[in-house]
Amino acid sequence: MIDNKELDVIKYDIDNIKNLIYTIRGQQVMLDSDVAMLYHYETKKINQTVKRNIQTFPEKFCFQLNEEELDNLRSQFVTSSLEKENYGGRRYLPYVFTEQGIAMLLGLLRNEIAILA
Repeated sequence: MIDNKELDVIKYDIDNIKNLIYTIRGQQVMLDSDVAMLYHYETKKINQTVKRNIQTFPEKFCFQLNEEELDNLRSQFVTSSLEKENYGGRRYLPYVFTEQGIAMLLGLLRNEIAILA
């Protein structure tokens, strides 16, 4: 988990969060890195949790983008935020989460923190 001291404090309003929602494969989803940012986790930690619990995440909750979908997402931006520090250094294609997938993920993340505490 990212320490709050390491974060710039950002207040999100509904419009800011709406800008993080994309329609991919006919579903409204958020990128793994955006979910991580909103909930103060590292993207790596989120993706590790998904991989460890893959049976919990059917495609209607979470799926990994393919190259074409990622290219289409990049093309939606005049100045692509996908090419900045949050996305440019990625080695793997991002995961995306539906609303139900985010709820499932948060339950698992809290459970892992409770186990480690």
